[in-house]
Amino acid sequence: MDAFDFSATALGGEAVDLSQYRGRVLLVVNTASECVFTPQYKALERLYEEYRGRGLVVLGFPCNQFRGQEPGSEQQIGEFCEKNFGVTFPMFAKVDVNGNGAHPLFRFLKKQAPGVLGTQAIKWNFTKFLVGRDGQVVQRYAPQTGPDELRADIEKLLAEE
Repeated sequence: MDAFDFSATALGGEAVDLSQYRGRVLLVVNTASECVFTPQYKALERLYEEYRGRGLVVLGFPCNQFRGQEPGSEQQIGEFCEKNFGVTFPMFAKVDVNGNGAHPLFRFLKKQAPGVLGTQAIKWNFTKFLVGRDGQVVQRYAPQTGPDELRADIEKLLAEE
C-alpha cells in the first residue's frame, strides 16, 4: 500500500485517483482559510510552481476540524485560494483528518509518519507530509514549519529517480 492507492474528491466534485501522481513527489497538506498559518498557501504555491516541472505535486486538503477554521463551501474555498494566494495546485473537497471519519489517505499518512511522541493525531491545520516517488511517507512537518523550510528535503527527493 502507498499514497497512490487512494482517491479523493476534488473541490469541483469530481473523483481524483491519486495513482495519476505515481512516480511524483507529493506534499500533502491539510489546509484552512481562517488559520494563522493560512498565508502558507503562498509559499506552497511557490514550491509547486518552482518544482512541478521536476515532479513535485502539492495536494491541499481543506479541513474544518480545528476550531472551525475552514467553514466555507468547496466553491468558496476554491475562490478564496485562487483570489488571495493564486493557488493552482490541486485542491480537494473538505476532509476530516482525525477521528473515525478521517479520510483514508490521512489515516495512511499518520500511520506511516506519527507525530511527536508517536501520536498519530494531526494537531492543527497545515501539517505537511512529504511523500516520495514510491508513495511512502518520507517526513511529517509541524504546522509552524514553513514550506520554504522543506526545500532541501524536496530537492533531495526530486533528485532520486
